[in-house]
Formats: sequence, C-alpha cells, structure tokens
Amino acid sequence: MRKNRSAALTAASFLLLTGACIAAAPSAVAGTPGGTHANDRNSDFNGDGYEDVLVGAPGATVSGQKGAGLVTAQYGSSRGMGTTSVDRFSQSTAGVAGAAEAGDGFGTAVATGDLDGDGYDDAIVGIPGEDIGDTADAGGVAILWGSKEGLSGAASDWLETQEPTKGEQFGLSLAAAHLTGETPGDVLAVLDRDDLELFAYDAAPQADGQAPLRRQATERLSAAAEGRDILPKSLTTGDYDDNGYADLVVSGVSVGDEPGHGWSAYFSGNADGLAYERDLRGGPAAASGDINHDGYDDLVTGEPNSPDDGGETQTGGLVGVRYGGEDGPSQDVKWWTQDTAGVPGTAERGDGWGADLSVADTDGDGYADVAIGAPGEDIGTVADAGAAWVLRGSDAGLTASGAKSWDQNSADIPGVAEKGDKWGAQVRLTDPNRDGRFGLLAAAPGENLGDGVVWVLSAGTGGVTASGSWTYGAESLGAPGKGAAFGAAIDE
Repeated sequence: MRKNRSAALTAASFLLLTGACIAAAPSAVAGTPGGTHANDRNSDFNGDGYEDVLVGAPGATVSGQKGAGLVTAQYGSSRGMGTTSVDRFSQSTAGVAGAAEAGDGFGTAVATGDLDGDGYDDAIVGIPGEDIGDTADAGGVAILWGSKEGLSGAASDWLETQEPTKGEQFGLSLAAAHLTGETPGDVLAVLDRDDLELFAYDAAPQADGQAPLRRQATERLSAAAEGRDILPKSLTTGDYDDNGYADLVVSGVSVGDEPGHGWSAYFSGNADGLAYERDLRGGPAAASGDINHDGYDDLVTGEPNSPDDGGETQTGGLVGVRYGGEDGPSQDVKWWTQDTAGVPGTAERGDGWGADLSVADTDGDGYADVAIGAPGEDIGTVADAGAAWVLRGSDAGLTASGAKSWDQNSADIPGVAEKGDKWGAQVRLTDPNRDGRFGLLAAAPGENLGDGVVWVLSAGTGGVTASGSWTYGAESLGAPGKGAAFGAAIDE
C-alpha cells in the first residue's frame, strides 16, 4: 500500500489480487454474508451447520483497563441461540496477541469468514485503538481460527498494517468473502481511517510473526473524470452479478466540495481478481441479499444523515436499494424514507434511519427482507431512544406491504424507551436454529448507561415477531458488562 496515504479512497482505482498462495478452491468455500449463492453465510465457527453470532463490546473493562474491549461468540443449535454455549475473548485471553490496554477498543468491528478454506469460519476482530510500539492508535486485527471445537484464543493470529502511523486505526471495519478464485479461502478486507487493504491466506510464515495472510498488491489507475473521493466507513459483500464470486462494496461519505453525501465504490469479484467498476450513490451503511429472488444479490445502502445543499441534515435518513443483474448493482436506485407510503413512522431530523442494515429472509418465502435501524429515533418525547424496522422482499422487490417497526415501548418488547438508549444502532438478521427464517437481533449499546443490551426477536411464518422476545447483555454471557457498549458491533 502507499507510504503516504491520501485522506480518502479515490474511486478511480482497481485492486488486483496477486502473489497469493494459488490453489484450487475447495468444494465447499465460505459463502457471501447476506447472499443466496451459498449455504454458508460466513458465521459457522464449529462447522455444525448452525449460524453462530459474534458480538463486540469495545467499551468493556478487561483486566482493570477501561475500554480494552471484548467479543462474545454464541453458538447456534437446533434450539437456536442462547446464553450458555458461549466463548469470550479479549486481549487478556490466553493466546490472543497483545495485552488488554485502556482504549484499545477490541471488538469495535467484527467479521467472519473462512480465510484458510478449511470449512470452519474464522472470527476477525478489529482493534482500532491498539498502540503499535510508540505509535498511538495505529490499530490491529486479531484472527481467531475456527475448528470443530469452535473458536479458541490458543488458535489465534495477529495482523497489522505495513507501516503503522499514529491515529491510523487499522481495523475500523472488516469484511471477508470469496472474492476470487486465486485464493483457497475468503479474502479479508480491512479499513482504517482512510484506506482499504486486502489479505489472502498463505500458509508460508509471514514477517514479524503475523497471521498467515499475505497483503495483496494494489495498482491504481489515473483519476477518471467522474471519479470522486470517498471517506470509507463500512464494507459489504454480495454476488451482484451471479458469477459465483462475491463482490466488494466500500461505503462512505463524500469529501471535498460537497461533503457528507453517501457514496460507495463497487468492486467486482471474478476468477482472476477484484476490479473497480464504478461509484454508486448511497452509504455509509450497506448490506446485501436477494430481495426479489431473481438469483442476483441486491445492494442496500443507508444514509442516516443526508445533507441538503447547504450541508444541513434534511431528512431522518435515506435507504437506497439497487437490484443486481449481469452488470452488478443497477445504476437505478429506489430511495426509501419513513415518509414513503406504507412505512411506519415519520421522517424527522436526527432519526438516523438506515444507520445499520441487515438483509435476509425472515419468513422463509425465498425473498430476502431488510432490517433497518434508527438509533436516533425519538419515542414520544424521549430523545434518541431508537427503533428498528423490517421491510419485506417480493417478486417486485422491496415493498412497504407488511412493514413492521418496533421500539422499547412496543408490545412484548422488554424494557422501556429511555433517552440515549440508541435501540437499533445495530441490527442483525440471524437463523441460529437453521429453520430458514431469520429472526432479528436489535442492539442498544447505550442501554443501562452504556452497558449495552441485545434484544432477540424470533421469526415465524409471518416473519419477525416481538412475541416471546428476550434480552441479554455481556454479564448474561459471563463477561464484564459495566460500560461495555455491548452490541456496538454485531457481525453481518
């Protein structure tokens, strides 16, 4: 990567995977999160066929160090997901590189993927506040390798950027998917404060004892006339062109003359590598799945703070849907707000509608649905209590028909809406009991003065329901909970 980093990711570039350990892809490669082209959604650490859930608590106090952070892994089963079959990891866990230090933020970002192609998904943990030597907040990434027994600290590795710099915050966002045929497993994409790096598995020893993941070569083209600078914030993957390889979308906000607008850079995956294709309006949140059941994954972007021409927030948030096809995500986009006919609620400044997204089939009808978080939603006079929505997929695409929303004052939802809870700051659709219907996890990292709590809403033939919903926090899983911001990150 560049020694002198620009302040943003220039869109007119392409990434070419080269020099990796070349091997034929195994018969069962890890799937695309949110996608419909593989049985594995990249969340099965012990290979038993049930989805597992990885949750970050970056504010947790570990070994007396405030904000050192931790993650929890809950294993799915025929009974679903609970609070007993759980592993907990931090930099105080035996075998995990480094030491728990104040402000590290272990678990600020989390992702999963089968990096080595062994059939077991691996957990990837971002630690953007990690100091590398005397370089403050350079950031790092921990790799917890999956196995038949699940995850363990003993089977872990470390990853950092090539030339750490102060405040770089390597590990701010993560994603892994089978982007190319040139690697035996998933390719790992890592964002820092303003750049993107890619890594592919290579069993050969790496420099400085780092993980067996080789940094990929990056080549850049001259800036195109329509190119723009995008400050990257998040990553998603999906097979938008249905060629059997995942594609990568880097989502963020524009910088320069018209700052703050959501934009994304689309990179297509194929047998030979990963190539930049074009910019797409929408971001900085993004998720993927096949909403209209046509065999192509669709791209959903969220813009929780959409500025007008004067730079002031003009809406309570925008969600855009681009349907996949032979050429990837469509140039045409359908915009949704809380003021769209049939969507519950009213768009108000500061709602943050679209701050987080998840895409999966909640009722088993074959159409992926879209979960939308709005952590800034006011509930009555209670500011920033937060709420979550599910909009349904159909043959015609996303529809408001049957749309539902919930908050902590909704019937059957435990708790009470309180100022600053930020309910819905993270939303995740998950199927831990493998019944084909994805229930909703809605996190409120501000709950209980910053302890953080996750709500579990199950799914039936009618989709997500509040009936029987329940909650848990870090302490429910045997981890320190005070100020943990549990649920600030949940793997998609």
